[in-house]
Amino acid sequence: MTKEEIIENYRRFDEDGRLKGAFGMLEEEHTRRLILRHIPFPGAVIFDIGAGTGPYSAWLAGIGYPVHYSDIVPGHVTLFESRHGKADNIISIGVEDARSLSYADDTADLVLLNGPLYHLPAREDRLLVLREVKRVLRTGGRLLGFTISRFAGLHYALSSGEVFNDNYFDMVFREIATGLRDNRDLKNKTFIRAYFHLQEEIEEEFREAGLKVAGSYGVLGPSGNMPWKYFAHVGK
Repeated sequence: MTKEEIIENYRRFDEDGRLKGAFGMLEEEHTRRLILRHIPFPGAVIFDIGAGTGPYSAWLAGIGYPVHYSDIVPGHVTLFESRHGKADNIISIGVEDARSLSYADDTADLVLLNGPLYHLPAREDRLLVLREVKRVLRTGGRLLGFTISRFAGLHYALSSGEVFNDNYFDMVFREIATGLRDNRDLKNKTFIRAYFHLQEEIEEEFREAGLKVAGSYGVLGPSGNMPWKYFAHVGK
């Protein structure tokens, strides 16, 4: 998937407002708890890669952690810089493609990947990301990587009534079989392209990149017919 396609996704959606609704508030709170659980030690240096408009970067910096913020979407970076560019503990702000990071080796204690692993349909691209993270992590460092469940689209279709929308149903039917969300005809209000993982797939990708899988955790599930279902996977 090209950088331009990823940027185009966010011309169609308000990423900055995504966590402000009821679903987003639950996602944000649970994600914060997962992050706090897996920060390896006080004062750990955190790299938030694919950070969107930076809600977790700003929060982590605010509670005293040194944070390197980046995203592939220039508009997100500009917005974050306007809000938090002078904040204490924001060490760097930049436009970064997670497949080829500018960061030096062995500089991160914790890396957050909340986006790159599901925005890249090609397995080889996801492995590039994971190998880059491994390069940047210090010995004993941790990666908290977020994916979307293979069945997220089906959960959403059933809870929203989109299961009766032929265009949406056809898209979900294909992605359950292959993991690939393909909306390049733009018939549905969703990602242009993405990859939705089975749990065993992402764990195998971690291992192939040289990471150890320390655990996998649900972030949003079917409780209350949540529209998306994320998994967070911890590697070190």
